[in-house]
Amino acid sequence: MKNYALVFVFCFALILSIKAQQNEWLQLLNGNNLSGWKANENSSSFKVENRVLICSGARGHLFYTAGEPYKNFELIAEIKTAPNANSGIFFHSDSHEKGWLEKGYEVQVNNTYAGVGNYRETKKTGSLYAIRNVYYPVANDNEWFTMRIKVIENHVEVFVNDKQVIDYIQPENPWRSEAHKGRVLDKGLFALQAHDEKSKAWYKSIKVRRLPDGKKLPLKVDEAWEATVTKLMDKGFPLVDYHVHLKGGLTLEQVMENSLRLGINYGVAPNCGLHFPVTNDASLATYMDTVKGQPIFRGMQAEGREWITLFSPEAIAKFDYVFTDAMTFTDYKGRRNRIWLPDEVWVDDKQQFMEQMVSKIESIMSQEPVDIYVNPTVLPASLMPEYEQL
Repeated sequence: MKNYALVFVFCFALILSIKAQQNEWLQLLNGNNLSGWKANENSSSFKVENRVLICSGARGHLFYTAGEPYKNFELIAEIKTAPNANSGIFFHSDSHEKGWLEKGYEVQVNNTYAGVGNYRETKKTGSLYAIRNVYYPVANDNEWFTMRIKVIENHVEVFVNDKQVIDYIQPENPWRSEAHKGRVLDKGLFALQAHDEKSKAWYKSIKVRRLPDGKKLPLKVDEAWEATVTKLMDKGFPLVDYHVHLKGGLTLEQVMENSLRLGINYGVAPNCGLHFPVTNDASLATYMDTVKGQPIFRGMQAEGREWITLFSPEAIAKFDYVFTDAMTFTDYKGRRNRIWLPDEVWVDDKQQFMEQMVSKIESIMSQEPVDIYVNPTVLPASLMPEYEQL
């Protein structure tokens, strides 16, 4: 009986020891040298100065090779980038001898790098590279920021400065291009990337802890959508909806949940102009405070032709983009038309109305400081029966 009790105590202690190891954070950088790390090529691109690891120089990858490969884990890194830096944290990788890594996932570190030549790099910090891309820069160059990566079975989460930017569930048979066929969850090594001579990124802390096995999660979207989004991300197509309004009960939290679920980036825009929610610099500043720090584009929908007199250039410049249309204008009789409202539009003569609309559009394009012209073919309801002709 005593032997059984001793075996039970031993097994219980072993279980507690394993759980403690799983929850124990391990610092991968010792601040003095690259002990535990190995470069696959161009080792001079990685060095430790002032207790900080610097990735800068010819293309290379630095692998953490100490200990067993990682499967389920949580990793937290403290990172800083110089302008035009391009780096990344790989997981589930192998010690590829040279070239770009083919196995495992990369979480992008890039706040301002835009590519070279004809290649435009739109994938920003936090992107699960070519699988789920983040197009809005959620961190700034020359400032320390934190990145947290959490992987349990088929679920990958990425947080930048505590804001979640990736919530990816890998399906049983994920679509992958030939170039990225190795980007599937498995187990493997961590690696850091030095991209080129002009890129410089600093890592002052990288700590990780192992997590226990868990259950695979079901997809939150249908498989067809999942494959479509991945194909677009693989090609670098910026999947962004730039025209979202927080009204009709839609909250910023719901927008972010939808973004994470569908893989779509969003631009949230207030209606700015006479008789609209945002009418001056003060109300515009209040709006900007509500979306501060969120991983979204900040758009300005400029309403009416007098909007340029209501806002200062400095306030307008705070937005990522400005868009407008000719749906609100003052006609030749001094009447303020809002053509989507039947009671606020006047069509005395159809042809004259159309010529007036075209004239307003031409004026907008030549005189108003907008980035995008939207709703280009919207007409009043009374003209819809003759839409094609008009």
